[in-house]
Formats: sequence, C-alpha cells, structure tokens
Amino acid sequence: MTSSERTRLGMSAVLSGERRGFGAKFLFVGPAVIASIAYVDPGNYATNIQAGAGYGYTLLWVVLMANLIAMLFQALSARLGIVTGKNLAEMSRDNFPRPVVWAMWAVSEVAAMATDLAEFLGGAIGLALLFNIPLIWGMAVTAIVTYGILIFERKGFRPMELIIGTMVAIISLCYLVEIFIAPVNWGSAAVGLVTPDLPDAAALTIAVGIIGATVMPHAVYLHSGLTQNRVVIRNDTDRRKVLRFSNIEVIAALAVAGMVNMAMVIMAASAFHQGHSDVAEIETAYHTLTPLLGSAAAAVFLVSLITSGVSSSVVGTMAGQMIMQGFLHFHVPIWLRRLITMLPAFAVVAIGFNATEALVMSQVVLSIALPVPMIALVIFTSRRDVMGDFTIGPAMRVLAILGATVVLGLNFVLLAQTFGVPIPFLVG
Repeated sequence: MTSSERTRLGMSAVLSGERRGFGAKFLFVGPAVIASIAYVDPGNYATNIQAGAGYGYTLLWVVLMANLIAMLFQALSARLGIVTGKNLAEMSRDNFPRPVVWAMWAVSEVAAMATDLAEFLGGAIGLALLFNIPLIWGMAVTAIVTYGILIFERKGFRPMELIIGTMVAIISLCYLVEIFIAPVNWGSAAVGLVTPDLPDAAALTIAVGIIGATVMPHAVYLHSGLTQNRVVIRNDTDRRKVLRFSNIEVIAALAVAGMVNMAMVIMAASAFHQGHSDVAEIETAYHTLTPLLGSAAAAVFLVSLITSGVSSSVVGTMAGQMIMQGFLHFHVPIWLRRLITMLPAFAVVAIGFNATEALVMSQVVLSIALPVPMIALVIFTSRRDVMGDFTIGPAMRVLAILGATVVLGLNFVLLAQTFGVPIPFLVG
C-alpha cells in the first residue's frame, strides 16, 4: 500500500469517527502547504529585497495585506474544489462562454510562464552564486532537479506533499536564522506593519510587485485541484469536516509563508537600507551580505533561495499542467510542460537581460493577470447552483470583492503610472 493510499484510508477513518486525536488531523495537511510555496518563491526575494533596501520597514504593511488576501482566496479555492470536485479551470471551462474560456486560458498561460520565469531564474541564480558557476549551468541543474522531483508525482499526492513541506520548513528555518543575525529595529518594523504608506511612484511599483509575488494566479488555480480525489467525501457532514480542516491548514500554512516574506523585508531593511539602499538585485544582496552580516548569513540566504527556486518551480509546473488540462481538456506530458515553461527563462539569459529585473517585472505581470482567477472564484463560490449549502455568506463575499478590488485598483494605478498619467496622491 502506498503512502497516498494509507493517508486516504486514514482520512476516511477520521471522517467516520473511527480515528481521533490531534495527530490524525495532520493527515489532512498537504494542499495548502504545496500552495504556500508559491508565496515564498524567488519573485518574493526580488521584490522584498527592493522593498526593504529602498524603503526600510515602510512597505511591510503591503506584505501583511497581500498575505491576508492570499489566505482568503486560497481558502475559497480549496472550498470550490472540495464542494464541487472540480478545479477552478474546469469550472470556468464548463460555465463560461467559449471566447471567455479561451481568453482566461491565454492570460493564465502567460501568468504560468511569468511564474516559472521567476522560480526557475531564482534557483539558477542561487546555484550560480553558491558554486561559482555560469548562470546557464545553474539553470541546467535546476531543470534536472525539478524534473527529478516531479517524477514523484506519479506515486500519488502524499510524497509530493512531504517533499514540498520539507522545503517550506528549510526556507522558514533559513529566515529564522537570518532574523537572529540581522540587527533588526523591531519598533520601526511594527510601525511599518500597521501604517499604510506609499512614499513615491517607485514604491507603488514595488507594492504591486509584492502583491503579484504573494497572491499568485497559479496557486489560486492549483489549490482547487489539489483537494480533488484526496479523500472520499460521502455526505455534507464529511464535507464540512474537510472544509474545517482545510481552513485551519490554509491559515497556518500561509501564516508561515507570510512571516517568511516579512522576514525577507526586515532582513533587507536592517542590512541594506542604511548605506546600501541601492541594493536591488539578488546577486548584489548576496555579495553585500557577506561583509555586513558575515559569510554564514550569505550562505543561509543562498540555501533558502535555491530551495525556494527548485520547490516553487516544481509547483509551478504542476499548476501549469492543471491549468492547461482544466481549460482545454488536453493532457501534455510533464517533460514537455517543463520544457515549455523553461524557454522564457533561457531566452532572458540568452539576450543578456538583467535577471533580478526580470524577476520583478514577472511579478508585475502576475499581479495584472491575478484578477482573472480572483473574479472567477468569487463568482463560483457565490453561486448557490454551484455551491449549494456551501455558498459563501455576505460577509465573506464582501471581503472577497474588497480583496479583488484592491488588486484591480493597484493594477489600474500602475498602468496609469506606466503610461505617464499623473497620480495625485503619490509624491515624487
């Protein structure tokens, strides 16, 4: 019997009341942990370093806001999958007009490629710096390792959940170490966490990048699919139990991811803001960390970056596969999907484009693509003919609409800024 089969049997025993205890609930842990890796991917490193170095602790509130929005939408995504048995892409294909479906698929594919660009480049940059090898070789190693991990998906859902969960733990531990090494001004960090402020237009671009790096389109799609076929749900009582376990897992997993993101900004603010505020690239951050905080801090930074790049690249490929199959009902071999999503990253390096700048811009692209799955998710989870008794209530619907509105609003402001339209409330 495989680990996935044992887990499925254990969950069924918990739902039937045959198995109890705190440990039994850990059987339900998995989908949100996999989705959470999208919230600590290399795109976060790029935007968080820029935020901390350039603006100190000022933009911490953006990280907090983005994380709360992420919690809400990941919970809604899991809810859709648990209640309907279908993922968001499949629901969109079955319920929207064909032109809308094609448009959603196109936007989602662009988002998936932008996601993989950030993840793939991040892992490659970390390997190149750690082992002092050319970036292109770092990319090749990243490609081989991620494909090797993806093979475990054939063994069922549990091995992949355990592998990704271990990687999340490594990243979290690395940033716990960084926080102890860095000279943090905790008072200023607390103020930045609760005081909304966008000092200038450049801060807005970084803020949108933070949201694009935190609330991820592919993670919204993926979570609804990860809940499929995990456990046999016999009735609405079982469904309520699974939803309760899912909501607890979402809060816990994304709280950890949120704290890691805050730790990234805090580390960059404490290490770079005074005297090195121009640090905007991952490579520069690494080389600057060594004289400032020591070689141990720099090495821990790279270990976390490599782990983040490899794990999030695996999850990004899984999401891309699910998006294509859901929208088009078309299966692509995993090696081909991996090859397609790697090509933009190799193209960026081949033409000599700045890797960290590409990371940040990819997050802005993600933020602009994000309203597509967010709006679809709000529509489906609000429909009684889709969700039945599990339709979200008025309060949650208002919060979901508010979260989507915040993202849409920031995107419109960013587009206005890009095309030179004056933004009255921004200074400088």
